[in-house]
This record gives sequence, C-alpha cells and structure tokens, in this order.
Amino acid sequence: MATSWAPQDNALPSRDDCAPYAAKRRALLGARFPTDALVVPTGGLRVRANDTDYPFRPGSDFFWLTGCHEPDAVLVLLPNAAGEHQTTLYVPGRSDRSSSAFYADRRYGELWVGPRPGVRETQAALEIECRPLSELADALARLAPRNTRVLRGIDPLVDRSVLRWSAGGSTVDRDAQLAQALSELRLVKDDHELLALDEAVAATVRGFTECVGEIGHAMTLPNGERWLEGTFWRRARVDGNDVGYGSIVACGHHATTLHWVRDDGPVRAGELALLDMGVEGRSLYTADVTRTLPITGRFTPVQKKVYDVVLRAQQAGIEAVRPGASFLAPHRAAMRVIATALEDWGLLPGGAQASLSDDPQAPGAGLHRRYTLHSTSHMLGLDVHDCAQARDEAYREGTLTAGMVLTVEPGLYFQPDDLTVPPELRGIGVRIEDDILVTSHGRRNMSTALPRTAEEVENWMGQHLSN
Repeated sequence: MATSWAPQDNALPSRDDCAPYAAKRRALLGARFPTDALVVPTGGLRVRANDTDYPFRPGSDFFWLTGCHEPDAVLVLLPNAAGEHQTTLYVPGRSDRSSSAFYADRRYGELWVGPRPGVRETQAALEIECRPLSELADALARLAPRNTRVLRGIDPLVDRSVLRWSAGGSTVDRDAQLAQALSELRLVKDDHELLALDEAVAATVRGFTECVGEIGHAMTLPNGERWLEGTFWRRARVDGNDVGYGSIVACGHHATTLHWVRDDGPVRAGELALLDMGVEGRSLYTADVTRTLPITGRFTPVQKKVYDVVLRAQQAGIEAVRPGASFLAPHRAAMRVIATALEDWGLLPGGAQASLSDDPQAPGAGLHRRYTLHSTSHMLGLDVHDCAQARDEAYREGTLTAGMVLTVEPGLYFQPDDLTVPPELRGIGVRIEDDILVTSHGRRNMSTALPRTAEEVENWMGQHLSN
C-alpha cells in the first residue's frame, strides 16, 4: 500500500489573498494584550452519527486571524520584548504516501479523504510560521499560566491543557476578555471582508431568483418548502462553501414561526412564502437576506397591507443607519412605524406611544412585541449573528462606525390562533431583511439587487416564475 506510487507534485501554493489582512488583525489583537500569550484554536471534526462527521467549518475567530481552513489547528501568539507577538500556527501534518495513515486512517488519510495542506503548504499560503501539531502540547506546557489567555470551548484538548495549569493561572475571566476583544475587533470590517460579503450577497441574490423559478414545481409537492430549500442550498454549494445558517422557507402560517427550519410544508397558491436565507462564501462570510413573496406572484389586498407596513418600517430602519448613530436607532425607527400601524388597526388599545414606552411597568408598554417578536438588527460577518461575545457597551449599547455591517429586518407576525387580531390577518407573517454597510457618510444596502417594494417584487416574480 505504501509503495509504487507515481511522484507527487510538491510545488508550494501561492500566497492567499487574505494573508496580509490576517497579519494586520493579529497585530490588532496583540496590541490589546501586549504582555500575554494568546492561544486561539479552530476546533476539530465533530461526529454526526457513529463514524460520520459533520462537514468541518473553521472557528470564526481563528479563521479571522489566520485564513486557515484546516481542522485541529491552533494559533499561538507569544509576546516579545518589543511589545509585539511571535506567531506560530500548529497544524496537522499530511497523511500522505509517506505515512501508513495514508491508507489506514479513514478520517484523515489522503487515500480516503483526498490531499490536504500540511505544515509547508500552510506556511507558504498564509505567511505564518507553522509547526507540526505534534509539538503543540510541549509549546502549551512552556506557557506561563498567569500571562496566558485561551479561547475556550473550541478545542477539548486545549481546554484540558488549561485545566492542568496550577491554581491562579489563566482564569475564565481573563479568557473571556480574549473572546470579547476578538468580537469587538471584528465589529469593523476591512476591505477584504467587505469584498467577501459582497460576493456572498451576490450569490444569495442568484439563489433567491432560482427559488422563484422553482415555485411552480414546489407547489406540486407535499413538502414543497424542501424543494425551495434545496434549490437555494445548491446555489450556496456552487458559489460558496455552504448556507450560512439553516435556511428558513416558511409558507403560509409557517411564516409566523420565526425559526421555521423544518421546511417540510406545502407551497400553496394564495399564500405567502417567507424566505430567510444566506450563502456562506468560500471565504466563510455569510449574507443574511429575507424576502416575503406571494406564491402566485401577486399580493392580495390584505397581504399587501401588512407587507407595506413592514416595508415602511424597514426603510425607516435603513435610513437610521449612519456613523455615530446608536446601534439601536434602526430598531427604534422601525418599531415606531409598526406600532403606529398597529394602533391604526385597533390592535394597541393603549396606543403606540404607550407601547413604545421605555418604562416596562407603564400601562400598555411593549404590547406591539406580541406581533413583532424580535429585534430589528444584528451584526453580520463570519457568523450570521456576528461578534456575539462583544460587550454591550461596544455593540448593543454602542454606536455605529464606518465598516460595520448589520441587518435591518423588521417583521409582523400574526399567529393563526391569535384571537386579538381580525381573522383576515391570522396566519400572515412578513419579514423583509437587507444587509447594510455603514459608510463614512451614511450607508450602502449590499443586497439592493433584490426587489423590495410590492410592485417590484411582483414584476420580478413575473419574470422568473415558471409556467
């Protein structure tokens, strides 16, 4: 098994485009902790069932710092006297023809799973000093616990090494500060990240368009939602890495369930289809877009009534995005529109102003939330809900800065069994979501290629619906 193979091409890969950007990101992180060693793992393969694994996806923080796609790798930053950090990336060696693992290891052997970059290849592509993963344990043992911070909960082997350190060493609080710093640094995207997001959004637009073309066939199936889900997933795999999150294909009253990811219902004429989907590009940045579409291509009057309110709310939210504005400004702007409409429809007995009150004990406060349920925005990037470990003062209670990317996605959801709303509204769910870049002078809608107004949606669907 180990002999009589033709010579291999051992040429090294060219530099990855992300390499200079990742180097700058490591420098930013190191500047936050100039005297500390920093350990950031990517994680390993996860068992799906018995002897099959989930497809591997690198840890977001690790990937942001390295651009490395390989499992089990660990980045170590060691401080030096100059106040900078020496970078070492520990990666697995290749299970190639030089090793019996080539044919004996079903999980990593290249005869089983194909070639993968090893130490030499990774170092050439990413311009990071790389060492074999077999040397990691000794490297961790040499670290001073009191001056080391570890991104925990990613790699069990790294976590166990941390636990073996003596009391008074690296603490959970100190390690949490590392996770917070990584999220906060990732709030503002560099040019390389914005290009990756634009590519993911463009692929997402193609996927939505293809779904519209498949609505006719989906209507012939008992679980047509699955057909539309699969249509979009195919585009995600062709143009990117995968979907960025479980696609929501919610038709009829399923649209009133926020995280409807079963996607096993029918696609019926006269109803709405709420599609919340995003392509995760090859660079692992994901789009996150929602459109609510009339299945036969035309909104009914009551559907359009709800849709137009959500659209006005979204437009108000988008217009509130600007540098220096609070992160919550888009949400507040959108909720004012929605609460006013609900009052006009007689669904807020205490009125919109009372429902929007900041005093949770005030009579009628928060009643509009029964029909809106969720916040209007979240950050977007390597994760669909990006930068989740950032402190509130830097994120949810912070201000918007040029380079941030966030969603604006208000919705109205009238549950099919909600007796507080008129029968004609029950079972209608509408959400409209776009990905918005904060620019130095305002904003840019990255997903503007998808139509938003009811008239634009109907015209677009008329061009792409199958006969």
